[in-house]
This record gives sequence, C-alpha cells and structure tokens, in this order.
Amino acid sequence: MANNFGDGLKDVFLAGVGAMAMTGEKAQELVNQLISKGEITVEQGKQINDELVQKAADTAKTIRYDALETAMAAMTPEQRQEFAAKAAQFAASAKDEAAKADAQDTAEAEGGACAAK
Repeated sequence: MANNFGDGLKDVFLAGVGAMAMTGEKAQELVNQLISKGEITVEQGKQINDELVQKAADTAKTIRYDALETAMAAMTPEQRQEFAAKAAQFAASAKDEAAKADAQDTAEAEGGACAAK
C-alpha cells in the first residue's frame, strides 16, 4: 500500500509540474505577443518572465514540501526513522560532492593562475 500511496503522490506532483510548465509556456506566448504588438518592451517582457520563473520555482518548492509532509505523515515511526537516515546519507553525499567540486574549481583556478605567470 505504501508504494501505491507513493506512486499516487508522485503522480500528483508530476501533474502539478506539468500544469505549471503549460502555464509558463502560455504566459511566455502572451509576453511575446505583447512585445510584438509594442504594448511592452523587451526589457519589461524579460522582467515578467523572470518573475514567472521565480513564482514557478516557489510553487514547485511548496508542492515538494507538501508532498513530503503528506508522505511522512503516512509513514510508521520505523519508516520515518529509515527515511531520516537515508535523507542524512543523501545530504552527506551532496555535501561531499559540493566540497569536491569546490576543491576542483580552486585547483583549476590556481593552475590557471600559475600558467599565466
């Protein structure tokens, strides 16, 4: 049953993302029409598009948190504990990857600086 619930939650999330994408495409079409008619400038169109992208990102973040909260509420205490351990493992892995990327960027920057001398 947990898998069915998770699949349903995933479907709801994906449907929400799809709806946002369609709305974003329609909004972009409207902005482009307004620009072509001279009712707004290209710069205003870029500003509107940036605001729409930010609002879509905020909405997606809210949907993710709501979906996570709903999923965790349906879990047993043991499942929540297992989930928390897995999340901590993912966080540690992401932190390690970020540290490696930073170290590599620093090494490349220093190598480029040495080659420039």
